[in-house]
Amino acid sequence: MTADVLVVGAGLAGLHTATLLARRGHDVLLAERRPALTGAIRTTGIFVRKTLDDFPLPEDLLGPPIRRVVLYPPGLRRPVTLDSARDEYRVGDMAPLYAAAARTAAGAGVRLALGTRCAGRCDGGWLLAGPEGPVRVRARYVVGADGARSRVARDLGLDRNRHLLVGAEEVFGVPAGDRTPTFHCVLDPSLAPGYLAWVVDDGRHAHVGVAGYADRFPDGLRRALARFRAGAPGLPPGGAPAEVERRGGPIPVGGLLRRIGGSDGLLVGDAAGAVSPLTAGGLDPCLRLSELAADVLDDALRAGRPDPLAHYDGAALRARFRGRLALRHGLAQVRTPAAARAAFAVLRTPPGRAAARRVLFGDRSFPAPGRSPRATASEEAGAARP
Repeated sequence: MTADVLVVGAGLAGLHTATLLARRGHDVLLAERRPALTGAIRTTGIFVRKTLDDFPLPEDLLGPPIRRVVLYPPGLRRPVTLDSARDEYRVGDMAPLYAAAARTAAGAGVRLALGTRCAGRCDGGWLLAGPEGPVRVRARYVVGADGARSRVARDLGLDRNRHLLVGAEEVFGVPAGDRTPTFHCVLDPSLAPGYLAWVVDDGRHAHVGVAGYADRFPDGLRRALARFRAGAPGLPPGGAPAEVERRGGPIPVGGLLRRIGGSDGLLVGDAAGAVSPLTAGGLDPCLRLSELAADVLDDALRAGRPDPLAHYDGAALRARFRGRLALRHGLAQVRTPAAARAAFAVLRTPPGRAAARRVLFGDRSFPAPGRSPRATASEEAGAARP
């Protein structure tokens, strides 16, 4: 089998990259190991305002807007409530959203190979193992959209994620009511070491989750989630039902990797570390980096040589994450409840609240390439948006 581009992984990053390339007339094969895109979902599905403004997401697959964020210290006493005058977040219904993106890709001409695993390089091509047995694919370029622990990154000799959190979440429907859609975040190292525990209730669904460094959970990730769920703030009356959707997986938090492209292909999404190192929000970066990936691959295919892939430079983009990387390092150092409570003493001050608002409600998104030094400096001073 041959293709102009082989895309490995059908998350939003892989689907978006494949669709853009197919719309420009290229032959794209997309291989995904899941037999159906509606299973094994790993993301909460939170879209930020900048993404909602810039990308045409299906309105009927997005939950109600969220304007309120409540931040809790250990013990949940004296939380800090922040309200925005604008719609800041919406949670996507990810299973049908993936299905819709797959239909869009197929409509653009992408060949979808579900239930097909990439087994690595083989005799000048790439070996795919699918329902009908192995097949070797010769592709001019390969796109690794295969997650935080990307095999394609290894086979292409590109950088791989080394700084990872692990997260687990339960999702369930909630009864309608007059509750204000709210994003509840708990900073408690005994529950979520190095990151957060959360409850997102948009009035339709509740997401209850924890994430942190795997080696710091005293009793394991799942027990931490069970302990948090038992007393989680913001849960609607009745709590979680017996049947819930369970999600989980690794979350890269080391920032965009430096070497995300080479002469044979490139990385997008989690495989490239395209996740905010501070907030772990990944849907905005994955869509924006995918557009750059499609641009440089289109240029390379039309030129008949890989030179344009040199513009796909993670090191240049990574330089614009200095502020978020520093804040990520600071959050990772909060190892005790006492340290978290001390952080909240600062957060309750007017400067602390202002800083939190910039992080949560700022206009910043994933940095675009080719920005002026002045724009870059302005971005770096701005909000550390997901």
